[in-house]
Amino acid sequence: MALRLGDIAPNFKAETSQGPIDFHEFIGDSWTILFSHPDDYTPVCTTELSAVALSYADFQSRGVKLIGLSANNVDSHAGWIKDIDNLHPEGPKLDFPIIADESREVSTLYGMLDNLDKTNVDKKGIPFTVRTVFIIDPKKVIRLTLSYPASTGRNFPELLRVIDSLQLGDKHKITTPANWKKGDKVIVHPSVQGEQVKELFGDKVETVYPYLRFTPDPSTAQA
Repeated sequence: MALRLGDIAPNFKAETSQGPIDFHEFIGDSWTILFSHPDDYTPVCTTELSAVALSYADFQSRGVKLIGLSANNVDSHAGWIKDIDNLHPEGPKLDFPIIADESREVSTLYGMLDNLDKTNVDKKGIPFTVRTVFIIDPKKVIRLTLSYPASTGRNFPELLRVIDSLQLGDKHKITTPANWKKGDKVIVHPSVQGEQVKELFGDKVETVYPYLRFTPDPSTAQA
C-alpha cells in the first residue's frame, strides 16, 4: 500500500556512505528529509547533491537532517561523492549520508521505484528509483511526499519553503497561502474562531472573507 501523509515513516536498517543506520534512530527528534536518486554518476543526480551540499547550512539552521538514497553500494557512493564535491570545489563538502540501496529494499518499502520509464533499469533489469522526497517530522510522521520523474532535477529551495511552512504551522494556528515565503502574510487557521482570534493574533487580522483571514508571519512579528 502506498505511503500517505500522516503515516509513520517505515523504519529500516541500511548501510550508508557514513556507516550503518537505523532510520528511526537517525531521525531522533529532528525533522528529516529522505530523498532518492536513480543511480550514482548520473548528471542530474550530481547537480542535485551538489546543490544540497551548498545549501545544507540552511537546512541545519531549521533543525533538519538530510539523508539521500541511491541504488548503488557504499564503494560506488564514495567515488561519486568526490565528483559531487569537485563540482564546486570552493563550496562546502557533502556532509550527510547516502543510503546504499543496491537491492532496492528501501526503495520498495517507500514505493520509490520507477514505473513510468521501463528503460530505467540496471543490468539485472531491476528498476531504478524516481526522484522521490519525504519530509518527516520529529514524531516520525510523513508530512510531505513528492515524486519527480528521473529526468527532472528537484527544486530544493521549495523544500526549504515547505519546511518553513510546516514548522510555522505546527507552532502557530496558521496555514500558508499560494507562493508563500517566509515573512509573507499567513492565513489564520479555520479552526480559530471568536475570542481566540484576538487572543492569538491581536488586532492584526485582515478579513477578506469569513473563511479567508490574513495575519503577519508570526515568526517575523516575534523577531
